[in-house]
Amino acid sequence: MSAGVRAKARAQTMAQILELGRDQLAERGAADLSVRAIARDLGMVSSAMYRYVASRDELLTALIIQAYDRLGEQAEAAARSRSTPGRRFVRTATAIGEWAHSHPHEWALLFGSPVPGYQAPQSTVQPGVRVPAVLVALATEQHHQGGLDAPLPTPPIPRRLSAQATAVRGALDTDLPDAAILRCLMAWGMINGVISFDLFGQLANTFDPGDEALKHTFVTAALLVGFPDVR
Repeated sequence: MSAGVRAKARAQTMAQILELGRDQLAERGAADLSVRAIARDLGMVSSAMYRYVASRDELLTALIIQAYDRLGEQAEAAARSRSTPGRRFVRTATAIGEWAHSHPHEWALLFGSPVPGYQAPQSTVQPGVRVPAVLVALATEQHHQGGLDAPLPTPPIPRRLSAQATAVRGALDTDLPDAAILRCLMAWGMINGVISFDLFGQLANTFDPGDEALKHTFVTAALLVGFPDVR
């Protein structure tokens, strides 16, 4: 068997493993993922399975990276639409919410309760910043085009917080000032939080269905960042 054929066969098997892993997320939750059960479903002995994923934690890591990448692709596609940066920011938030509602178990894996005994490795960091990187890039674009508004008085920024903002500025390749970076953080928290509230039933009997509450929050988040044209 040629190297190319072997690589294709391995990729196909790994795709099957991840698909079965996602099924397990829906059926039993991340804490109860079983590599042995996936091996049985594939008709594979456990020793062969461990050539693809050596442990439950390695399977979890692969599922987390895949979910981050799929969510990131959705956000990046929405951000490429033809419009002003502020309106694309709202469209991106909407696309994130749509992905979450189409993939609730993967959203829970990324942003729900930590999995007992699991420590995410460094390899999850870069995929994990794809979505906030999109939001910061849109804010940076507006900063260069016409400037961001300052909708709220900015409290003093402590030295340690400013140092953290500086690290974020370098990691995300932006020249946004500290206050704008922190507004992006708050906006991402608003977007993520209201999606999770809606997805996990926290809006039941109040803002239910949550469509209008989400839409209002996404626009408010954009205004908080300082986009001038999203009303």
